[in-house]
Amino acid sequence: MSWQPAARGVSRRLGPRERLRTAGAAALSDAELIALVLGTGRRGIGDASALASFLLERFGGLRRLLTAGLGELARAPGLGSARAAALLAVAEVGRRMASAPLEAGDTLCSSRDVFEHFGPLLADAKRERLYAVLLDTKNRVIAKVRISEGSLGSSLVHPREAFRPAVREAAASVLFVHNHPSGDPSPSVEDRRITERLRAAGDLLGIPVLDHIVVGRKDYFSFADSGW
Repeated sequence: MSWQPAARGVSRRLGPRERLRTAGAAALSDAELIALVLGTGRRGIGDASALASFLLERFGGLRRLLTAGLGELARAPGLGSARAAALLAVAEVGRRMASAPLEAGDTLCSSRDVFEHFGPLLADAKRERLYAVLLDTKNRVIAKVRISEGSLGSSLVHPREAFRPAVREAAASVLFVHNHPSGDPSPSVEDRRITERLRAAGDLLGIPVLDHIVVGRKDYFSFADSGW
């Protein structure tokens, strides 16, 4: 199974429900996702999308909206107890998904699959963490291993340590994932150097590096998707 570049750049001219059907939930903005949970809008504010945008601005973003208490949400214009409860339920589902481990046998086919697991795991991490995801010949997960924690540098990320788990588990290929605590996933010069060293080591060992993904707070950078 080949590694598939993630689809991006879908138009937002369609409504949230239509965009979800055509592009998938990951393509929707925070306001569009909240609009789907709300269902309808409120007189004086607008439709569900307008109400969602209003609430995100009022609370200061998605994280603050979904971590507010039931009473605070219920008092917000356009919500009430039923909609407040629905938002809290969505937040709790997200927390439970984030805490669910990447299990052996799970299939990863794109950088988006990887981000959906590691995004919640690393979004609030205060230090850089480097993980190796070991895969079999069908891109099924063998194991997820933390390689290092702290400021990453080409002198600190030694290929011998990075590939030790892959060699031990006889992995067919490997993915590397690390986070930027700043929240900006744009790759640094050092990230590019590390990626080149890891790719060269994988070629020598016969364990190809399918991708190196840099996780930010809301988005990610994939070296494979970028033509690396």
